[in-house]
Amino acid sequence: MADMDAFRDEIARWAAGGASATAAELAADLGLRTAVLLEGPSDLAAVEELAAREDRDLTAEGVAVVSMGGAMSVGRFAGLLGPPGLGLRLTGLCDAREEPFYDRGWQRAGAVRDFQVCVADLEDEMIRALGPERVEEVIRAEDELRPWQTFLAQPAQHGRPREQQLRRFLSTRKGRKIRYGSLLVRALDDVRPPAPLADLLAGL
Repeated sequence: MADMDAFRDEIARWAAGGASATAAELAADLGLRTAVLLEGPSDLAAVEELAAREDRDLTAEGVAVVSMGGAMSVGRFAGLLGPPGLGLRLTGLCDAREEPFYDRGWQRAGAVRDFQVCVADLEDEMIRALGPERVEEVIRAEDELRPWQTFLAQPAQHGRPREQQLRRFLSTRKGRKIRYGSLLVRALDDVRPPAPLADLLAGL
């Protein structure tokens, strides 16, 4: 029985220019009908966490959530997974500055434009949804209060809005952005998820 990690690994090799003899077979075994194209692993972590929070098994629903390693790869992934390749329905999530890459990728793949756009990025959306105080509570719960205070003491951070400071902090150490992709979704509680993320899940 195929699993989603095997499918993602195969697609990554294919997108990198390798031959793929098994991508179509894996997609058929998984019963895939939709591919969700995301810029990076932090977005993937957030989407999967929100799906779990809503008691949804995306793999069982025939949905492959794929991290592309950057928006500039979207044309390649759209071609492989969309109408010219495996024939899956395409959807996704991107940052506002990367929207032109997604537009061109969808057009070249001959797919209907169907993706959500974050104002800056998903971290920005999550921080605004939760509010800075709640995000700082998550940082404290992760025992990162001292690194956060050290970061705030840097001259470059003086006078910046707290939302911008938080967004920058999440990117200052390898792996932190991915980890907080899940943690911030868990912190939502009764707060509605940011519209781009909520609309993406609702459309699957």
